[in-house]
Amino acid sequence: MKITDVRTTVVGTPWRELTFVEVLTDDGRVGLGEARMLNKTDTLLACIAELSQRHLIGSDPFDVERLAWKVSWEEYGRVGEVTATTLAMLDIACHDLMGQALGVPVHRLLGGTMRERIPAYANGWYQGGRDPEQIAALAAGVIARGYRGLKIDPFGAATAELSAAELRRAIDIVGAVRDTVGPDVSIMVEMHGRFTGATAARVARELTPLSPEWLEEPVPPHDVDGLRLVRAATDTPIATGERVHTVPEFRELISRGLVDVIQADLTHIGGFTGLRKLAGWAEAYNLLLAPHNVCGPVGTAANVHFATSAPGLKVLEHFNDFADPWVAGLVTAAPVVDAADGAFAVPTAPGLGLRLDHDACTERPRTHVHFNLVREGWERRDSLAGARS
Repeated sequence: MKITDVRTTVVGTPWRELTFVEVLTDDGRVGLGEARMLNKTDTLLACIAELSQRHLIGSDPFDVERLAWKVSWEEYGRVGEVTATTLAMLDIACHDLMGQALGVPVHRLLGGTMRERIPAYANGWYQGGRDPEQIAALAAGVIARGYRGLKIDPFGAATAELSAAELRRAIDIVGAVRDTVGPDVSIMVEMHGRFTGATAARVARELTPLSPEWLEEPVPPHDVDGLRLVRAATDTPIATGERVHTVPEFRELISRGLVDVIQADLTHIGGFTGLRKLAGWAEAYNLLLAPHNVCGPVGTAANVHFATSAPGLKVLEHFNDFADPWVAGLVTAAPVVDAADGAFAVPTAPGLGLRLDHDACTERPRTHVHFNLVREGWERRDSLAGARS
C-alpha cells in the first residue's frame, strides 16, 4: 500500500474553519484527518501541499515515525503551530489507513481498550452574552443534555489585567453556574492565556471557593514565571498545553511541577504519534491528560480513539453539541456523546470509522472568519466580522 495523493477540503462556520485532509492510496483506500487552524487556514493548506509532496506521496502509511522524523529533522526549521498541525493531520489519516488495512479500529493500534466509556465535557455552550442568570440557564441545558462537566471563559475580552468590576462579574458568572449545576458537576474555568501572572493569581484566589475543576491556561504559554505565581496562589489544578506544539516544549512545565492536567491538542502536536509520546511522559510524572479538542467530527473521532486507549485520561473536550451542531452531518458516522452518562462509546469500525460527505461539505463553503478572543462578544461565536466572500 502506497500513498498516491492528498486532497484537502475546508468547511466554514461563523467562528471556525475546519480543514479536512484525505490521503489516498494505490489500493483505493482513503484516510481522513482534520484540524481547526485558528485564523491561518490558507497557510495550513500551503504547508499540507508542500510537506505532502516532499514526505508523504509514494510512502507507506504505516511509516508514521519516519514521517514525523522527516518533518521534524529534515525540514530543519523549528516545528511550530502550522507544521505540527500539518503533521498531525497526515499522521491521523495514516492511522486511519492502517486501521482500515488491518480491519481494526485505530485505538487497537494505540494500545487497545483502556476504558469502555470516554467521559466528555461541553464547550461552546455559553453563547448568550455575560449576564450571570442567562448563562446559568444555558448551563442547565448542558446538564440536561447529559454532560457531567462544562467549561466557560467568563472574562469577556480581557487582556493582561482585569478591573475590580470585571473580576466581580466573572466571579458572579461562575457562581451562578455553580448554583445551577450543583456541587457534583465539574466547572472548568478557561482563561485563554489572557492575564499577567499577578492578575491570574488574584483571579485564582477569588475562584477557589467555587471549586473549579481546573484553571485553564491562566497566562500565555511562554510565561513560565507567571505560571509559577498562579501555582503559589492556589491549590486548584492548573491545566494548560493547547498552544504547545512539540513534546520537548512541555519539559519545563512538567519538570517544574507547573501543570496538573496536560491539554495538548492531538491535531496540533503531531497527531497520535506525538500525543502518545507525551502521554508516556505524563504517566511518568503522574499527570492527567485532557486533550484540547475544538475539531469537528473527524478530529473528535480521532480524539475518542486516543482517549479509549490512553491510561492517564481525565476527560475529553467537545464543542459540537452546542457550537455548529450541524457539523455531524459532514461525515457518515459522527461520534456522539450519550445523554445517559455524558460519555462517548468505544469505536468499533475499522480505522477512524467514518467517511467525509463531500456534498455536505460543499454546502458549507469557507467563511474566512477571523476568530478574535479579545473582541467584545466573541463568546457568541456568531460573528463573521472581518470575513470576505
